[in-house]
Amino acid sequence: MSSVLRRVIAHRGSSSSILRNSSRSSRTGSKRVFSATDEIWIHPNGFGCSRDFFHCLSSGYLAISRPISRDAVRLKSMALQSRFIRQFSSDSGELVDAVVPFMGESVSDGTLANFLKNPGDRVEVDEPIAQVETDKVTIDITSPEAGIIQKFVAKEGDTVEPGVKIAVIVKGVEAVAQAAAPEEVPEKTAAEKPSAAKKAEPKAEAASVLQKPKSSPPSPSTPPKQSPTEPQLPPKDRERRVPMPRLRKRVATRLKDSQNTFALLTTFNEVDMTNLMKLRTDYKDAFVEKHGVKLGFMSGFVKAAVSALQQQPVVNAVIDGDDIIYRDYIDISVAVGTPKGLVVPVIRNVDRMNFAEIDKEINTLAKKANDGSLSIDEMAGGTFTISNGGVYGSLLSTPIINPPQSAILGMHSIMNRPMVVKGNIVARPMMYIALTYDHRLIDGREAVYFLRRIKDVVEDPRRLLLDV
Repeated sequence: MSSVLRRVIAHRGSSSSILRNSSRSSRTGSKRVFSATDEIWIHPNGFGCSRDFFHCLSSGYLAISRPISRDAVRLKSMALQSRFIRQFSSDSGELVDAVVPFMGESVSDGTLANFLKNPGDRVEVDEPIAQVETDKVTIDITSPEAGIIQKFVAKEGDTVEPGVKIAVIVKGVEAVAQAAAPEEVPEKTAAEKPSAAKKAEPKAEAASVLQKPKSSPPSPSTPPKQSPTEPQLPPKDRERRVPMPRLRKRVATRLKDSQNTFALLTTFNEVDMTNLMKLRTDYKDAFVEKHGVKLGFMSGFVKAAVSALQQQPVVNAVIDGDDIIYRDYIDISVAVGTPKGLVVPVIRNVDRMNFAEIDKEINTLAKKANDGSLSIDEMAGGTFTISNGGVYGSLLSTPIINPPQSAILGMHSIMNRPMVVKGNIVARPMMYIALTYDHRLIDGREAVYFLRRIKDVVEDPRRLLLDV
């Protein structure tokens, strides 16, 4: 025979007092007989001192109200013990929060761009689960613990600050069951909706047949009169409105500020690329074999820009209020176009680097830019910028200064053009170069000399060896 156990909460007394009373009765040697009028008592704080259910009976914790089978008592004992064991188990199933990390001293907030995971997905420690887009870079939000994503508490497009919670993660091996449990009810509800809709369809059709009004003959519609000068605009359904990314907003603001602040002026020149291209062709295999990187044109122009900046230090300077700051170091920014927008990583102390080191650094920064893994420190600073629009086929342009710098060099595509060389017309690979500068600080004389130095070095790279 099985029996029903009833739990009675003891409002007074502790587990220690109950244990003393029960042990006192057992020391006197009295045997307790359970009658049909006795009740079963279970202490609410558990049986930490008991070996099993029958030990609880002998200790005075329980009383039997009616005959109970030994098998039923054993089952109840196992259930109680398992409940208390789970109560004091490890931290499996603990909830932890995923928060927005520190994004840099100059970044106070960002936009939650997108989630990389879904609720119910399993994640490992430090695995990215979302991305925050700032004015400069995109930062990953990682999981602090291994477990299951229970829910997201923020939405895509929200403005978030460092420390803000964006997700709740169930930690440990039991996370799968706990995270999957809340999802069962919506699935069942979603499964019931189509059947309910199908049942409602015949009734709706019948009601529409009964209530259908008598059709009136169509009246001839006259098109609205339009004035001959009214423009014909495209329909709105052929347009899309999307929020502007923060990076694009920042680029737009900085470029407009540059136009509003600087006295922009651009000077042009052209470069014969014959000798630099020959140098690259002659040594490209040996260069790759020794340095593990291809010899590109950018390293040649960077070295030429370093030489020009050393000869014209005012181009490397900047206006700060009523002062001019001359910088005795050269950090060149390289403009890189990415799907998300224009970024400008910085090559530090480029005047101390050789061709191979420059090419390696450019390749590394370009890969990071396309992967969205550039840090804020890698884009901070810079004293001069080089923008290569030639990779996209640009023949000529007027680049805009990257504040707070004072000048920018624009490279363009290489085109074969007829040139007069020693009295003969020959085809030469030519490139137009442009220097946009702040005319408040840099005069035309310095700008032209600067561009001429770049032309001389690129057309004859031996000048770098002889420093002439």
